[in-house]
Amino acid sequence: MAARRLSSLLSRALSSGSSSKLLSQGRSVSRFSTTAAASEELITPPVHVEYTKLLINGQFVDSASGKTFPTYDPRTGEVIAHVAEGDAEDINRAVAAARKAFDEGPWPKMSAYERSRILLRFADLVEKHSEELAALETWNNGKPFQQAAHAELPMVVRLLRYYAGWADKIHGLTVPADGPYHVQTLHEPIGVAGQIIPWNFPLLMFVWKVGPALACGNTIVLKSAEQTPLTALYVAKLLQEAGLPPGVLNLISGYGPTAGAALASHMDVDKVAFTGSTDTGKIILELAAKSNLKPVTLELGGKSPFIICEDADIDHAVELAHFALFFNQGQCCCAGSRTFVHERVYDEFLEKAKARALKRTVGDPFKKGIEQGPQIDSEQFQKVLRYIKSGIESNATLECGGEQFGSKGYFIQPTVFSNVQDDMLIAQDEIFGPVQSILKFKELDEVVRRANSTRYGLAAGVFTRNIDTANTLTRALKAGTVWVNCFDVFDAAIPFGGYKMSGIGREKGIYSLHNYLQVKAVVTPLKNPAWL
Repeated sequence: MAARRLSSLLSRALSSGSSSKLLSQGRSVSRFSTTAAASEELITPPVHVEYTKLLINGQFVDSASGKTFPTYDPRTGEVIAHVAEGDAEDINRAVAAARKAFDEGPWPKMSAYERSRILLRFADLVEKHSEELAALETWNNGKPFQQAAHAELPMVVRLLRYYAGWADKIHGLTVPADGPYHVQTLHEPIGVAGQIIPWNFPLLMFVWKVGPALACGNTIVLKSAEQTPLTALYVAKLLQEAGLPPGVLNLISGYGPTAGAALASHMDVDKVAFTGSTDTGKIILELAAKSNLKPVTLELGGKSPFIICEDADIDHAVELAHFALFFNQGQCCCAGSRTFVHERVYDEFLEKAKARALKRTVGDPFKKGIEQGPQIDSEQFQKVLRYIKSGIESNATLECGGEQFGSKGYFIQPTVFSNVQDDMLIAQDEIFGPVQSILKFKELDEVVRRANSTRYGLAAGVFTRNIDTANTLTRALKAGTVWVNCFDVFDAAIPFGGYKMSGIGREKGIYSLHNYLQVKAVVTPLKNPAWL
């Protein structure tokens, strides 16, 4: 499958949301009608919750404490189901199962080809159940069903098949040495991998972590996000059905300070991989260091610049910048959340960006044509509204949005700020919501300096027709990914990760395999060698 922009797989609804003009801080601000959201009847999700227990050693079991916690429908704030709440004792049980499966079980001793076949069977099962998985993802996360079904599930399947293809192609080297020695390197599985995934892309993050770890022959204890535990439990069952031996994958649902901390600090876990916020990533790194100094990979936050040069096709740039920020309700670590626009095209871009935001369709994510569903939960909802308030109080110009959409659930109006300055919180912090901040620049050197003046370095976007400008910016921007005249192009083979405080290491592609392998050098003397 060729690399693809996520937006090319989504059905775009261009129907215009109604708006009215209200006075705010002395200027006219476009607002969204809340009538439709308040009165619309929500679609009943076409799926049932089947799995709510912990997966330990091949069995779905209750937590050791017997506790459960509620998981919610962000469209309404109502409880979907109660899920087993794992804590330190459950992590101990899961790690023991993973350790036994690695030290004594068939998985690391199985031929790489057979491991590949299990992963391929798993991919087939995910593909077979993709409609149910997409519905469950939308129900528990709030993302549009069309996005989950037609963009994310095909990517999940592709990633699994990609890593299945790598399983029997992992090998070491023969190394020439000075002297009569035969030297070879072995690439060995690292052992028990602890993995902690976020709530914004639950299924994709599951396979980003599980795929390379299993292809390399490791065993896993994975903690799902407490906000979105349901799809991980479903696909874990499918992986068992595909023939994965007991104890190779253990899945714990629970909270970060209890289950997550216990996993990161466990003395019998050989490696930790985490995707989430930068602040939590620091805690994970500290816990890993203070325990057994286990290696850590981190995919963390971002405040990605999206740079629109003076020669840009403005209509195309507006649509791309809109997608770069508002995709997935703005809950994307690489969102183009600082839109830098050249002063010569700033006014035209601003008016068209505002108009595009006003056309964005918000509502029940199960309905066809909906582009934006609710934020994940009340905490994130309130956080985004606080940042919007901060933008207003900092004298950025609120062009549209800025309020709750409807009267139920965690929906927020697509929001656009202009006249944003670099020292404002909305230009510095990762908002993780549908808030576009538009900034003005004059010179390339200036925008490079401003774009790089952040603690993050996950991604960047460049929009220009000039190849020299593109080359200058791609080399100057301190980011792990730079998209030129595109955005959010994800492919199984393209590495993803950040500079600076956006993380350590890379996900996807051949680079992700390095996270789950150790290199051993083996040196053997040669007696009377015919050649060296």
